[in-house]
Amino acid sequence: MACRSAFCPRPPLMPQHRKLPITVIIPTRNEAANLAACLSRLKGFDQVVIVDSQSGDDTTKVAHDGGAEVHQFHYRGGWPKKRQWALENLEIRNPWTLLLDADECMTSALESELRRITAGRNSADGYWISMRLVFLGGVLRHGASNLKKLSLFRTGKGRFECLVANQTMQMSDVEIHEHVIVDGREGNCRSWLLHHNVNSLFRYIEKHNEYSTWSAAVATRTKEGANERRGSLRGTQADQRRWITKRLWKIPAGGLLLPLLRFGWFYFIKLGFLDGIPGYYYCGFKAVQSFHIMAKVRESSIASLPSPREKAGP
Repeated sequence: MACRSAFCPRPPLMPQHRKLPITVIIPTRNEAANLAACLSRLKGFDQVVIVDSQSGDDTTKVAHDGGAEVHQFHYRGGWPKKRQWALENLEIRNPWTLLLDADECMTSALESELRRITAGRNSADGYWISMRLVFLGGVLRHGASNLKKLSLFRTGKGRFECLVANQTMQMSDVEIHEHVIVDGREGNCRSWLLHHNVNSLFRYIEKHNEYSTWSAAVATRTKEGANERRGSLRGTQADQRRWITKRLWKIPAGGLLLPLLRFGWFYFIKLGFLDGIPGYYYCGFKAVQSFHIMAKVRESSIASLPSPREKAGP
């Protein structure tokens, strides 16, 4: 199946030497439209594993046709969620593990860089990988630039932080903004992944409704977990965002400030306006998502209070 987007790079040429000693883990749920393009760019990797959540489309067929292993994950709430469950329970046969999403495309430059990393003796134990987003028909080169995930790590050296232990089915069965914690030194890849941000706006909004429920639960928890990244202005991109967000959540006017600040940050400071109409909508959705989080935080804070009718009496 050919890549559905003009922005996908050509699949990397197959090297003549052995495959990369990397196990790629991809969580899926109804990702048939994206998965074939993703898998077509992973032919140079030794093991590709799909962790599916009982998809109702042809996801598993596409996975098998693409040469991937398929395992089913049945979420019952709580912890662990899909990726952490895979790290704990699947047979990972390579010294390196790479976490991808079905809507992410490997590039030839990144594959070459991963080959150098896995062959090096002085490599770090985990690597942050940048993403370049395709959104509403355009590649976002400004407002959404420099987005990173710690996606590559030595097998057994990485685990997901658990921010909320008592999670529900409304919060999605896959880790949302939990980050990987690596036992060892971290590094950065220079090359990037291509990330197709949406199948459709309907699914995009549906997913972020789940994400905002999770984010509100994180904002209203009474104490932090022992094994999680600490927010810090001197840390990674993820640490900096967490430090800022924690403090905005505590401000009484945060429900108004956070959406406005987030739009201003992405659209003006990060020059999202240079991404044209796709950039405008992307930054707008970022602001709306923050508004939803703050509204759900408010909903949680009043849930245990008596209703206005109870206060008024008979």
